[in-house]
Amino acid sequence: MNRKSHFNHTTFTSGNNSNSMEASSVTGASKLTNMTNIWDKTGNGAAKVANIWDKTQNEAGKVTNIWDKGENEAGGGLDELMEVLGYKVKASDMTEVAQKLEQLEEAMGSCQQDGLLSQLGSETVHYNPSDLSTWINSMISELNPCDNNQCFQDAFMADSSSRSNLGSRSYSSSSVVIFDDSAFDSDLTAIPGKAIYPPPPPPPPPPPSQTVVGLGGGGESSLNPPSKRLKPNRALLDEGSSGSNNSYSVNSVNSIRPVMMVESEENGVRLVHALMACAEAVQSENYKLAEVLVKKIGILAVSQAGSMRKVATYFAEALARRIYKLYPSNQNDLAFNDYLQMYFYEACPYLKFAHFTANQAILEAFAGKSHVHIIDFGIKQGMQWPALLQALALRSGGPPSFRLTGIGPPSSDNTDYLQEVGWKLAQLADTIDIKFEYRGYVASSLADLDASMFDVREGETVAVNSIFELHQMLARPGAIDKVLSVVKGLKPSIFTVVEQEANHNGPQFLDRFTESLHYYSTLFDSVEGGGGAPGDCDVGVVGGGGGVAVQDKVMTEVYLGRQICNVVACEGIDRVERHETLAQWRTRFDSSELEPVHLGSNAFKQASMLLALFSGDGYRVEENNGCLLLGWHTRPLISTSAWKLK
Repeated sequence: MNRKSHFNHTTFTSGNNSNSMEASSVTGASKLTNMTNIWDKTGNGAAKVANIWDKTQNEAGKVTNIWDKGENEAGGGLDELMEVLGYKVKASDMTEVAQKLEQLEEAMGSCQQDGLLSQLGSETVHYNPSDLSTWINSMISELNPCDNNQCFQDAFMADSSSRSNLGSRSYSSSSVVIFDDSAFDSDLTAIPGKAIYPPPPPPPPPPPSQTVVGLGGGGESSLNPPSKRLKPNRALLDEGSSGSNNSYSVNSVNSIRPVMMVESEENGVRLVHALMACAEAVQSENYKLAEVLVKKIGILAVSQAGSMRKVATYFAEALARRIYKLYPSNQNDLAFNDYLQMYFYEACPYLKFAHFTANQAILEAFAGKSHVHIIDFGIKQGMQWPALLQALALRSGGPPSFRLTGIGPPSSDNTDYLQEVGWKLAQLADTIDIKFEYRGYVASSLADLDASMFDVREGETVAVNSIFELHQMLARPGAIDKVLSVVKGLKPSIFTVVEQEANHNGPQFLDRFTESLHYYSTLFDSVEGGGGAPGDCDVGVVGGGGGVAVQDKVMTEVYLGRQICNVVACEGIDRVERHETLAQWRTRFDSSELEPVHLGSNAFKQASMLLALFSGDGYRVEENNGCLLLGWHTRPLISTSAWKLK
């Protein structure tokens, strides 16, 4: 057989009466009797977890340089977002200012009876100071905290029984003003009204005898919305108790200037707008504006929770890398990416769905065949093939002779991981009495392959398999055409393809950014909201009770974050995550004289049963012209299709 200089290969066979291996580092195979030792998933991946975490930390640590660079370039060292609002605060003082704001809030909540009203009614509160730190200090010094015996405890207002007991206390003749709970419990800072919008005109005053809230048994009208927890204003409470009647005029309340609260939902909308505005600035090469916006994105992302915060953070990092031209150095570390994909396999059903549907199509194509040969364009850790081997072993009429050719990228540590994958598969095949032959090829690109290398034998039924591999060929002109010509030269009975259902390969950056933002937001939502099969290791979900292991989830987010960074920050041949939709692949395959193979209703039903093992109810399987798509709610995320020569 002809060998090319850029390839390494490992070959060995396994049968009932013989075990042989043509590799310098392997002398033979031993037969295992315990099935749990045959397929030890930790053999390849878990032993390198420390290396994975080290690389992840190194990659994440570079983000600090991005923000540091932005801070150094900011005018005068001031925080640009605060400067836009009229405040002069150094970026290095933001932490101290935040602490002082917390102290001011505590002081306002525990002030004397006249202290709060006099301060809120004064022009000092509503003046928009340029020196924010000094102004906060002056406010704190002017507010005097009250004695403990003059303050209400929230427990007295928590339930109706506590409120009824207030009548027997010295506060029985008091009246309070109800404030919305969100005005005190929000995790966002209150912004003075004049800082952003002028205050609205005060409402007309009610009659002097009107009672706002009555807590005693005197028969006054009571204003008590059941959906809100009562919170007393202590200054108003003491003022009302000192009067001659059980009421408090709201005329004094009207003198208090309004305070505007920034809601978390509003921040979410602003966050999306900031992301889009930053992408527009990048496309128009207005990098000064883009720098300001990317900092705003980081601030707004903190107020969000769950997947939204994570997605925004990864997109902010990718935008910052593009703005400051700090491109990731290890994006082409394909072996590291393969290890991260193992955690993606464990955390969500997308790869399981891909393997299952592709195997089902291959199994149907191999029906009645005695000699079969699978060529896997990306064998990874070989997790797809044990299930197919077991299905062939149970086939009526006996299993066929099975050949597997696995292709993978070079290893960063020069280990022959393809040999290890083949060794485990050979032991499994020997245990279930399948004649097995394996050959592994190391290739930097699928475009380097040639049909003559695969030694297709007469009478073999060939299947070619590609899982998330073909879109990477779109980075180099002519590479995908070369790969499809190799497929045609192999004359396969079936060609199975799984790809992301997204369009991240358009010529305009803003279009790619918008599409990727929608796509990965949905994908992160599914990782956050979807559960795992309860304790079923065969399905691949770690952790009992329908949960997903924390490590699997975190590393999955790193895996997806690397894709986001590649789509947004990289260009040219370095941008390899060039996903296209099923319709685009259909047009491309049709021009290469390939026609679709219908994936039948049986595959659809079994794929739906597979998803039933996951506790998340948002996954959906859809059939589209003989192809199967898996998505989250109404958004398709990956597609499985099968093809053959016309």
